[in-house]
Amino acid sequence: MRFATFAAAAALTFATASLAPAAFAAGDAMGTKTGTITLSAKSADVGIGYTWGDAKLRFGGKTYKYSITGGTIAAVGFSHIEGKGTVYNLHKAEDFAGTYAAAHGEATLGNGLGGLVLENKNGVRIKIETATKGARLASSAEGLTFELKN
Repeated sequence: MRFATFAAAAALTFATASLAPAAFAAGDAMGTKTGTITLSAKSADVGIGYTWGDAKLRFGGKTYKYSITGGTIAAVGFSHIEGKGTVYNLHKAEDFAGTYAAAHGEATLGNGLGGLVLENKNGVRIKIETATKGARLASSAEGLTFELKN
């Protein structure tokens, strides 16, 4: 299954102590770089959690604004998340919106770092590196929905 291979690449990228070599290998497996994304979100969890926030996609010389909502399994705590990343395999802007499955890891006590690798049904992939503030521990599956703002 395509997502199983993708999830394995995500786990390798964020589970190693030296991220640079793994990130390069995972970037190759992600596909063709087509855009960038920045996001700001909050997450509150007690086993099962909720994430909400905003994102900006830079694609084809334009900037698109999105709202983010989602859920997390196997996490506890609260954090404010700031992230930036690379979008892969996006061929038209309307293929970006929708629900993404994620392999996710975060450890925050005060300030922390995390990573998120996402894929939607259109084959669009996102690799995001995050800086977090709060108190949260997550090693989980996550689903995030990006909805275009008017």
